[in-house]
Amino acid sequence: MNLKQDFLSTLLNKKHSGLVESINDLRDKDFSGSRLTTEEKTALSNFDRYRINMLNEQIDEEKFHQRYRQLQVIANLSDWKEFLKEEFFK
Repeated sequence: MNLKQDFLSTLLNKKHSGLVESINDLRDKDFSGSRLTTEEKTALSNFDRYRINMLNEQIDEEKFHQRYRQLQVIANLSDWKEFLKEEFFK
């Protein structure tokens, strides 16, 4: 899981050169009735699994809420394609 925690740090510190389509953008697209590609569905599924694993690892309520806020930032700002990387298929 260290690789995934390193990923979290990388995402939080990464600077993007422009707007990206995020996980939450994909959720909005799905809820509005637009069809998602197989890759988009996979990225959503991988993010959800990653989110659950990260939250389940927290040992106290304060750390849980801190991680929850970080995951919200990731879902809003990171490129959904990040969640197609091999480490998220485990």
